[in-house]
Amino acid sequence: MRTIRLAYRDNDRTPVIYCIKAMAERHYGVTVEVIQIEEQVDFEAALFQGHCDVIIEHIEYLHTEAARGKKVTLFCAPQVQRGLQLIVPQSFNSLDDLRGKTMAVRDLGRPHRITLWLRKIGLEKDVKTIIVTDKEFGRWKQWRKVINGESAACFIAPIYLPQALAAGLKVFPATEAEVVSLFAQACTAEFGARNAALLKDYMKAVIHALALVIYRRDEAMEIISQEPMRLMKITDRAELRRQADSIAKLLRVKPYPTIEAILNTNEIAAQEYGPTVDNPLTLWDLHWVKELDDEGFIDQIITDLS
Repeated sequence: MRTIRLAYRDNDRTPVIYCIKAMAERHYGVTVEVIQIEEQVDFEAALFQGHCDVIIEHIEYLHTEAARGKKVTLFCAPQVQRGLQLIVPQSFNSLDDLRGKTMAVRDLGRPHRITLWLRKIGLEKDVKTIIVTDKEFGRWKQWRKVINGESAACFIAPIYLPQALAAGLKVFPATEAEVVSLFAQACTAEFGARNAALLKDYMKAVIHALALVIYRRDEAMEIISQEPMRLMKITDRAELRRQADSIAKLLRVKPYPTIEAILNTNEIAAQEYGPTVDNPLTLWDLHWVKELDDEGFIDQIITDLS
């Protein structure tokens, strides 16, 4: 069997990752070795030091590495919206209610994305953002600043929503600014060039897994309820299903990025890491996705599983 070493940081990603692994090994003759690298510095060095072949999630730093001369390839984007929910008090009636107020912004996970969203809705100059660390209240608990009145709103990942709602807050509809999000993947350009056929088969597995999670949730849950459930430290299957459902809502079987997502991600990278490439499109090689799309593979998978 041919092998791809797939590195990730956050166990919240494992439902998709382990479905990719299962589809690759069952159907496409590719062994996927899943490697967790939690420390950011180590993760960002892994591709270039040969500790993995492909990374999934957290690709912003590659924009700066490319500007420094590193040759990298981003090759799929199954999600272009983070799916964050805008959490507000019960008295909140309109996005205009944010004008002149403060928003609590999580320190991790691309805080500049909130500025992009405020720009998208025309409130960038009228709303102040304050960084609230996970260390202060706990992971994704910036909503506590809304409860105590210090902020008018915050965004929260869907899987962490129940506590905020139980505390008396509500979700207010809001369209996100697109970004290249969670399950985007990348490798070095050299690895892509040397392993074109392997990556094409691997992309078949990625697409198959996306369709499985979206259209065949019960079958996907058989995989997710094993190692992912353990890694996510979930003991209740109903909660596991809720989290899997929240992931599936944002996935797309045809994993092309959008121009808005690419440009916004480049701006986020510049804010967090420093100078980036002049044209972020040069980082992308979508020929594997396009070949499979043109050959009818993606449509057939959708037909077979939906």
